Amino acid sequence: MKTPVRCRACERGSALIYILVAVALLAALTVSLMEPAGQQSQSQNATNIYTELDGQIGFITSAISECVLTHPDQDSELTSAEQKNAPYPINPSDPYFDSQSADPLTDPDDSAKYIRCPGNPGGTGSNNQDHARMFGGTSGKFLPPAPQMFNDWEYYNGADGVAITISTDKTDSYIETAFARLNDKYSQCEAEVIDQRSAGSLNITSDVTPGSSSERSCASGNICFRYWIVLKSTAVHVDTPDCP
Repeated sequence: MKTPVRCRACERGSALIYILVAVALLAALTVSLMEPAGQQSQSQNATNIYTELDGQIGFITSAISECVLTHPDQDSELTSAEQKNAPYPINPSDPYFDSQSADPLTDPDDSAKYIRCPGNPGGTGSNNQDHARMFGGTSGKFLPPAPQMFNDWEYYNGADGVAITISTDKTDSYIETAFARLNDKYSQCEAEVIDQRSAGSLNITSDVTPGSSSERSCASGNICFRYWIVLKSTAVHVDTPDCP
C-alpha cells in the first residue's frame, strides 16, 4: 500500500483560514471592548458638565440672594427703565454705571461675572451709587469660569424677570444630555433648554434692556440653557409655553 502524499498547499490553505478566523475574532473582541468604554466616556462627560453647571447655578443664585436680602433698599436713584425687578441687580452693561462712575468697565457686557449688588458700598467715583461687584477680590467670591466649550453665563434683568443663561455652539451629544438632566432637576418653568443648533437665532426676551441693541437671543447654531430666578407672565419661555 502506498503512503498518502501530504498536500502542502492544502495545509497552507487551512492555516490561512485559522489565521483569518482569529483576526476576525480579535476585531470583534476589540469592538466589543471599545463600545462600552466610549459610552462610559460620554456618560462621564455629561455628568461632569451637569455637575459643573449645576454648581455654578447654585453659586450665582446664592450670591444674588445674599445681595437682595442684605440690601433690600437697593439704590433709590434707579429709574423704572433701569430697574425692572427691585431689588435685584440691574444689567452689568446698563449705561447707568457710566453716568455714576461706579467702577466703570471697558467694553462691559452682561456676563454674570460682572454683576453688581445695588445698595452695597463699593466701586470708585464721587457719584458712586453703591453697586459693588458681587464677584472678585473685594467680595471674596470668585465665579469659576464656564466649562470648556461654553460661553460665559449671561445675566438678564428685564420685563420678563431675572435669569441667567449659558450657551455653546458645540454639537457633542453629551452636552444635550447634561442640559436635559439639568432641565429635569428643576421644577416646571424654572429652567429650559433652547436648541437652535439647526435653526436661526431666536429672541428669548420680550424687551431690549438698557445697554443692549436688541432683545436677548439664543444664537443660530447654539444650544442654550436658561435658569429663571424671577419669572413674569410676559416671559418668552421656549421649553414650556404655558409658563408661568
